[in-house]
This record gives sequence, C-alpha cells and structure tokens, in this order.
Amino acid sequence: MTVEPARPAAPLSAPAPAPASASASAPRGAAVPAARPPGGRAAWLAWSVGASVYVLAVIHRTSLGVAGLDAADRFGIGASALSTFSILQVLVYAAMQIPVGLLVDRFGPRRVLLLGILLLSTGQLAFAFSSSFTPALASRAVLGCGDAMTFISVLRIAARWFPAAKNPFVAQLTGLAGMGGNLITTVVLAQALHSEGWTPTFAAIALLGVAVFALVALLLRESPVPAAPVRPVAKADRPGLRRQVLDCWREPGTRLGLWVHFTTQFPGNAFGLLWGMPYLVEAQGMSRAGAGGLLTLLVLSNMTFGFLFGRLLSATARARMPIVLTAIAATAGGWALVLAWPGGHPPTWLLVGIILVMGSNGPASLVGLDYARSRNPAERLGTASGIVNMGGFIGTMITLFGIGVLLDALTPEGAGAYSADAFRWAFCWQYVPLAVGTLMILRLRRRVMASES
Repeated sequence: MTVEPARPAAPLSAPAPAPASASASAPRGAAVPAARPPGGRAAWLAWSVGASVYVLAVIHRTSLGVAGLDAADRFGIGASALSTFSILQVLVYAAMQIPVGLLVDRFGPRRVLLLGILLLSTGQLAFAFSSSFTPALASRAVLGCGDAMTFISVLRIAARWFPAAKNPFVAQLTGLAGMGGNLITTVVLAQALHSEGWTPTFAAIALLGVAVFALVALLLRESPVPAAPVRPVAKADRPGLRRQVLDCWREPGTRLGLWVHFTTQFPGNAFGLLWGMPYLVEAQGMSRAGAGGLLTLLVLSNMTFGFLFGRLLSATARARMPIVLTAIAATAGGWALVLAWPGGHPPTWLLVGIILVMGSNGPASLVGLDYARSRNPAERLGTASGIVNMGGFIGTMITLFGIGVLLDALTPEGAGAYSADAFRWAFCWQYVPLAVGTLMILRLRRRVMASES
C-alpha cells in the first residue's frame, strides 16, 4: 500500500511467493505466507477484520476535526495551541511508521493491530476526561501511536491473502473503509458532542475498542497458512534493523512513493483533521450543521475517488503517475481560485468544488504505497510501507503548524474569531510543501524510469 522492480508494462506486484523454506526464516509465532495468495471469501473476511481496526483508528484520528472549536473553549487555547493537538498526533504517527513497519515484518500484523487498539482506546479515554491542555496533549500522542499501527498492518494482511493484481484495488478499498470512519465522525460524533457533551462522547468512542479487540483476537487470520511452530531464528540470519531501513531507502521507488504520499495527502488531511470546520464556520459564516455537511461531502468524494482509482490501478500500473499529477494540479488550481476570490468569501459552488477535488487527495496518496510495494521484496514490505506512509503525515504536520502560526500572526490581539482574510493568507502556506513535493516527484520519477529501462 513486492518483487524485484517490475518492467513498465507489468501489472502492480505484491509480495513475491514465499519459497518452500520460508518457514525456516519466519519469526517465532508468525504465520507463514502462502505461496499463492488465494483470494476468495476467506481473504475478504481476513481483510474485513483488519480493516475494522483501521476504521476505528480513523474515527479516533479525525475526532478532533469536528471538535476543534469545542476544544478551544474547553482548554482556553488559541489557533497555535489548538493545532498542536493535531501536529503532535501526526508527528507521533509519522515517527512511528518505520518502527511499526519493522514490527510488522518481525512479529506479524495481528499482534501489532492488537497493540494498536489498546493504545487507541487508552489515549481516547484519557482525552475524554482531560480538563487541561497538557494531559489532553499527552493523550493525543498516545492515540497517534496506536493509530500508526493500523494501516500498514492491514496492507500486510492484504498482501498475504490476495493475488498481486488485486492488491492496488484492495489498498484503495482499505482507504475507502477508513473514510467510512471519517463519515461516522462527521455525522455521528458532531451530533453527539452537541447533545451529550465532551466526556460521554469521547469515552464512548474509546469503549468501541473493546469490541474491535475481541473481533481481531477471535477471528483474524493474518495468512492463509496457519501458524506453525518453527525453529528460532538465529540473530545472524536476520538483516539488521539499520540495514533493513537503508535497503528500503536506497530503492528509488520507495523514495518516490514517500514524496507522492507527502504531496497528495496533506491538503485534504489538514482540512479534514482540523482547519476545515473553523474555516467554514468563522471565515465563511456557515452554521456548524452546514459545515458538517461539507465535511461529509469531503468524505464521500474521497470514497468515490478511492473506488475509481482502485479500478484504474488494477487495470494498469501506467495510471499511477497521471493520477498523482492530476490530483496535485487540480488541488493547487482549485485552492488558487478559492483564495483569490475577492473579499475571501467564495461562493458555495466553489467551496463545494474544492472539497470535491480534495476528495482525490487520500486515494492519490495510496499510489505511493503501490510504488513501494512493487519495488521492494516481501521481507521488507512493512518497512518500505512505513517509510512511504510517513510522507503525507509529515506534510500534514507542516501544513497544520504553518496555518496555525499564520492565523495567530494575522489576527489582532483580543479578536474573538479569525477573519476570512486571515484564513485566506494562512491557507496560502499550502503551496510551500506542494511545490517542494511536486519537484521531488518529478526528479525521482526520472530515476525510477531510468532504473526500469
């Protein structure tokens, strides 16, 4: 979301078939990958159980997106401090990607998912009862750590269960399932905050983890082949952690995947995670219900693009770069129109348009994982996916922080709300990471094409 570099005309690849002796080098207790992933009902069941954890993680991750104004009131903080919640959560998520990839490669996705659920639930429960800024900030860091363990694990399960040609589509379906969690946040959580209050709402989300933990513990098989006792792996037989990471990084496809993920994901992510609701309510004068409706539209657009891109990528690997560059150009052009509109108050149809365009951001970012999967061998798939998956969240963190700092700098002391003009200039910050990421994609694209020729 893996074989040696594929020829340009070849379909996207999943992990190479494991040799007969693969069990001899598998970690203790880990399931041995099947030589030929079977697909079918059992595969969809395994994926569904794993994806349920990712849905839960997205609910936790995006919960602050509809509670930003409530959090500012509860903790008595401004835009910079409010953005710190999401920045820290995303920073922890990004920092954990390589360690999580290594854990998945060594111990298997099932154990990592169970640990992730425990951390998600603990962090959200602490957040529910926090009444001051510092404990709440620490709880979001714990939540980010648990969130980091979900997506890569689900990708690894899919790679073991589904044939290679199916993997791009399943990866997009995983992202689509996550958007279902986002939809729950924007529709259900926003209403629950209004009717039930802060602590009951966030505590109820935390307790969802109990049911999902039981589901994974009882039903998840991470591989078609049941786990079997194997001899312990000699330390000398394992590649060192540093070597594993360096081997992934030296592969141009991994670096290209990281920059694709970085550049395509952050605009929609920053808008949905934190700044969308304040922008629509304070700068555009919309009601919370109207703003929630537009954020719901963002989720539905994301799901639609995820299905479309999954079909295209399953048909041909040549669709990868056109998808990426089109999503970048459309997002940059759409925001240029919105931000250049006189007075900083674009019409509703234009707001709807940019939100629909940003729906392509998340699905386009998953193309980066396709590059990593098709250019790395099976034994380092989790590590390569972790490196790539850092990209979009680093971009999100940079964007969240930049917008928050600029909003505070452009707003007079004592002002009750941020003006449309302040939001307009603050949102211009998006073009800095967008330009850097696009240049890196074009540069690394040539290297990948050269290595394939």
